[in-house]
Amino acid sequence: MAEGTKADPWELMTAPGSSAYTMYRDEQADPPALVCQVGTTTLRYHLSAVDDLHAWLLEQGDWVPLGAADEKKAAAPGTVEAWGRADDNPVGGWYGLRPGYRGRFGMYLPPLLEALGLAELTHDARNNSVRALPKA
Repeated sequence: MAEGTKADPWELMTAPGSSAYTMYRDEQADPPALVCQVGTTTLRYHLSAVDDLHAWLLEQGDWVPLGAADEKKAAAPGTVEAWGRADDNPVGGWYGLRPGYRGRFGMYLPPLLEALGLAELTHDARNNSVRALPKA
């Protein structure tokens, strides 16, 4: 397993297995961030997203649809994407930090949780879901 640093990022695949990307922790950023590199596009999310999303998924107690959507599109209610931009989540809104690229939380965060052993995902062509696993 990679260390999740810039020099040794996590190498991940979207839930359908259609796109590869990398993520790493940037604890020196303000605020601390998860940096997601998708081709030439860089997205940034609050570093707390890993623990916060895992805790929220545990509260849900069952499968939750991913609901990935671009920032300018509405997120389907009850999805990971909707929670990742909700006013009542732990950061009080968007987990995405880069304006114009704040969406796709539901696409890129759940595979990281799966790689870290914190969740399991369905891996269908479309409409995937995630559920939390208890911490080992």
